[in-house]
Amino acid sequence: MNSNTAAEFRNPTLIRKLGIEALTKELGPVGMAYFIRQFDNGEGDYTAERDEHLKGFTMEEARDKLLRKG
Repeated sequence: MNSNTAAEFRNPTLIRKLGIEALTKELGPVGMAYFIRQFDNGEGDYTAERDEHLKGFTMEEARDKLLRKG
């Protein structure tokens, strides 16, 4: 983009595209992803959900599952 007019920056699709390009250029793709993640607070209670999901799941079960897939 050659000019930076106010009208161009009112286009949310364009500003998002330019922002991602600038972040990727300066930080690289991984750095850009980490930067963007700072603004996503997520939702829910991860710890409580994880504990409920893993209730009764043992390390031995995890090991067995990993060994069967490998």
